[in-house]
Amino acid sequence: MTKPLEIVTFGCRLNTYESEVMKSHAEEAGLEGAIVFNTCAVTGEAVRQARQAIRKARRENPEARIIVTGCAAQVNPGEFAEMPEVDLVLGNAEKMKAESWQPALALHTNERIRVNDIMSVKETAGHLVQGFEGRARAFVQVQNGCDHRCTFCIIPYGRGPSRSVPAGEVVTQVRQLVENGYREVVLTGVDITSYGSDLPGSPSLGNLAARILKLVPELQRLRISSIDSIEADDALMRLIADEERLMPHLHLSLQSGDNMILKRMKRRHAREDSIRFCEEARRLRPDIVFGADFIAGFPTETDEMFENTMRLVDECGLTWLHVFPFSPRPGTPAARMPQLDRHLVKTRAERLRAKGAARLALHLDAGLGLTLPVLMESETLGRTHQFTPVRLAGTSLRAGDILPLRLAAHDGQSFEGRRPGAEAA
Repeated sequence: MTKPLEIVTFGCRLNTYESEVMKSHAEEAGLEGAIVFNTCAVTGEAVRQARQAIRKARRENPEARIIVTGCAAQVNPGEFAEMPEVDLVLGNAEKMKAESWQPALALHTNERIRVNDIMSVKETAGHLVQGFEGRARAFVQVQNGCDHRCTFCIIPYGRGPSRSVPAGEVVTQVRQLVENGYREVVLTGVDITSYGSDLPGSPSLGNLAARILKLVPELQRLRISSIDSIEADDALMRLIADEERLMPHLHLSLQSGDNMILKRMKRRHAREDSIRFCEEARRLRPDIVFGADFIAGFPTETDEMFENTMRLVDECGLTWLHVFPFSPRPGTPAARMPQLDRHLVKTRAERLRAKGAARLALHLDAGLGLTLPVLMESETLGRTHQFTPVRLAGTSLRAGDILPLRLAAHDGQSFEGRRPGAEAA
């Protein structure tokens, strides 16, 4: 019997959304038995993990056709085409086209690479996704690509120029997902605070979010994924202050807490801007929490520069840290800068992660005893409005429900939740 199509997703929430689009296209085309890898290029480790997973898949499925797509495939298609395990490499633009998944094109071809110039792509269409298998929240792509050129980042070469999905298409998809039973929608993209700059009238991300909340009143929770805080617009800040359905959790692309390193990264903000944004957002919405991306061990980073990043974690009052040990990506300016010793890079990443664990523990301590509405992602795991994980003790609930749970204990990473009035086990 032919095995069903399998899609293996690496990386960001946008990849998760795009995997659902690919799955829909492939199923409509009747494509069966193939294994598709939707790769990530943000670090060398992400690429290594994808290659390792491809080799393992071939060992376990010797007859399957293996298709590789995503950012790593877009940036370096030849690297994957040279792997004997790989049958076809698709670019990031090609993977979103229904015709790419017709079996005659996807499986029965001598053409091993179908990757076009991503910089020539000027539009991003909204793809209607009916649902997300195994997930209580849905992702909606509102933007793709990036016009900035941070010195460490390869992603613009994998995603192309910034381009936005028209607001009407976004609203239509959100409405459809809500009608399909989703309680929470997450807006995703590569650089979503640049949303709208290429559209008539240049609507902002805040304008888009306000339009969604107004036109889809049945949507209970709207969440925004990673943003550049320096580009947060006035409309977004007003929503943070006034709209309870906009979840009080933002993930910030900070990368460093030292101004010289930020300049060498070619970022558009200073450490003072990050502190100011967090203070203002917290003034507008006292229960807001922040996660942040950081790179540890960027070229030329001194001990003092690293300590500035450590201090910024406290000065911004961050709760979750996503820490990357610096990974030189070939073709980026940072790869040509004086590199730090790899052991030092790893040590700094470990210290920064430990700092993040301590900040998370403080957040969990502060929540003990509260009763909060929790969106259940599975029968025993859910998340609060602040995106804090809650594990259910002693019983189970239905995925997709939003129910009040008492935060009775925590293990340093997630809360233990109990139904109000339930006896402790």
